[in-house]
Amino acid sequence: MSKYEEIETFVRVVEAGSITGAAEQLHIAKSAVSRRLKELETRLGVQLMQRTTRKLSLTDTGEALYQRSISLLADWAETESATINAQTALAGIVRVAAPLSFGVAHLGPAILDFMKVHPDVEFDINFSDRKMDLVADGMDLAIRIGDLPDSSLIARKIASITMVAAASRSYLEQHGYPETPDDLKNLKELRYGYRRTPSWKYRAPDQSEGQVEMAPRLLATNGDFLRDAAVAGEGVIIEPRFIVYEHLEAGSLVEILPDYEWPKLTAYAVYPPTRHLSARVRTFVDFLVERYRGTPYWEKG
Repeated sequence: MSKYEEIETFVRVVEAGSITGAAEQLHIAKSAVSRRLKELETRLGVQLMQRTTRKLSLTDTGEALYQRSISLLADWAETESATINAQTALAGIVRVAAPLSFGVAHLGPAILDFMKVHPDVEFDINFSDRKMDLVADGMDLAIRIGDLPDSSLIARKIASITMVAAASRSYLEQHGYPETPDDLKNLKELRYGYRRTPSWKYRAPDQSEGQVEMAPRLLATNGDFLRDAAVAGEGVIIEPRFIVYEHLEAGSLVEILPDYEWPKLTAYAVYPPTRHLSARVRTFVDFLVERYRGTPYWEKG
């Protein structure tokens, strides 16, 4: 058993929060993880963790070792990566978490293009609107859309995103075309289920601000489904332009109140400060920044 494996296992257990989680990330048996921890504690002559049936917690000595180990492993990974990259092209796995709609429609094609340029890079992608714990789930980075309040994650801006209010022409002909945001109160909303508030803030052409709330006809946690429901004439959506831009261009959706401004969003690439950013991950993030630089294609309609 190498000292490196003991330290790596110790760090994985701390970050995953359990022996089971560490074993899954390292692709070894739980008994092997437990044995490595025990051998590390025996060799150092200290107790690093308090173990209960519910959780693992670090002792003061364990916390100090963990902080030093993060730096040591990052330095080693950087040295190893630099040595490998000096002789070969980018290679290895990039583990990415991404929101479903943006991930499938826009990140997916970007990943395929990146793989053509770097054929030795592999991807493990989790498409989900659920926010994952990047450290515990063993992810290299995530694409997140929206604000990042009180986040310890390191974030790099990928793209700016505008929101659009829209409905089908048949729905608007039946229920009326809104002339002001207050007119939306008479219409039914197809609402994204993960929204924290039911009301929408807006800025008028004269720069005055207000907010409006519509009664929901449909709640769903997927923007593509809500868009399709709007196309079918079931109500009004306020969604990111990247979800609806093709339908606006095709005429199956009509933009409502185009002179009013809804809250803007930002797409970020985020990663933990304790996670070493490999050359392949850094290059992929650079690729995304360049791909969406300036005005993204979905905003040009």
